Amino acid sequence: MVLLVAQGWQDHDDADALRHDPAMRLAVGSAAGLTPLTGHPGLASQPTLSRCTAMLAEPANLKVLREAALELAGRNLRAENHGKRRSRTTLDVDSLPIEVHGHQPKAEWNGHYRSRIYHPLITSIAETGDMLDARLRPGNVGTADGALDVILDVVDRAEDSLCEITHVRIDAGFPSGALLSGLEARGIHHVARLRANPALDRLAAPHMKRPVGRRPTEPRMWTHELEYQAGTWDEPRRVVLVVKERPDDLLLDRFFLVTSISRFQMNGQALLDHYRQRGKAEGHMGELMDVLSPALSSTNRTKTHLRGNKPKSVTPAVDAFACNEIRLLIAMLAYQIMHVARRAMTRATKTPWSLRRLRERVLRAGARLVISARRMTLILAEAAAPFWAAVWPQIQMLRGAGP
Repeated sequence: MVLLVAQGWQDHDDADALRHDPAMRLAVGSAAGLTPLTGHPGLASQPTLSRCTAMLAEPANLKVLREAALELAGRNLRAENHGKRRSRTTLDVDSLPIEVHGHQPKAEWNGHYRSRIYHPLITSIAETGDMLDARLRPGNVGTADGALDVILDVVDRAEDSLCEITHVRIDAGFPSGALLSGLEARGIHHVARLRANPALDRLAAPHMKRPVGRRPTEPRMWTHELEYQAGTWDEPRRVVLVVKERPDDLLLDRFFLVTSISRFQMNGQALLDHYRQRGKAEGHMGELMDVLSPALSSTNRTKTHLRGNKPKSVTPAVDAFACNEIRLLIAMLAYQIMHVARRAMTRATKTPWSLRRLRERVLRAGARLVISARRMTLILAEAAAPFWAAVWPQIQMLRGAGP
């Protein structure tokens, strides 16, 4: 299923067309010789994949699949770091609207996005592009709903596999008093954007003045240190005011960052630079949606017709919400595998690669399978062969890294 999604085959019906494809059978088969090609009846069909999805949706299997993406990212990052965990990693946590068009359970109208959606919570690493965790949630929940438990779980697993110290970076929809206190109680440093309010604007007012001199020809930013306690917070916290000046604007603009990092560890400008890295995480989530396009289409309705005919037996309805979470996790695993290959290709060719370019130029390349008495040879298309020759040693290096 992961390979199908990585290559762009979103619908399980595509499996029926590809189950007898020789290259696909060799890629997913573990048997030696001609067995993958001669075995009957070929790879999994659409009904088999649907049953597999339902089995993976069992709570124990769902937990293992959820842990797989973080473990895959951990192995890749350790391999790139000579087998060692990183000293520090920042986790980016954000919600991601996924629009649906059917009777999917818990898909609801969301007034903010003005569509019927699921509202999953995604955890990633902006600086490296790795996706670590995805939690499917109903479409009408708030951005921060259940976020603290998810963050603490991912932090625990990340510090076992990825790094020694974990920081968290979140946007303005998250920083409630309970969430910030929960992170600080565990000693987890955080930086978050704060929504503006009259109290913050009063604190910022003395600093909303243009510097002496001519207006700049390019946009510029500067910071000021504040201390602020919201009504739901149990103590004052460090807040950094970021003032923005644009050449054509009459008035200055501003936004606020709240953090548990002291000014001695990171000054205002350094904190702003650190927070702005979050934009990369949004770019990676956009790539997940654009290239992998998770199709969360499972519903609880039992099948009354199968390809125009009534089924021979009636099976009970599946847990469609859990099945849709499996589909989301499969898409995230496909992203992560493609991302590992993308980083390997970037190292090999010294040029940046997008996931779409990787798919079209490398993963979906034409090939011809030649079978002789003693061996099978897969002859790649001339356009793709140099890329595979460059990336294969990098992939072998990652395979040798081990857990």
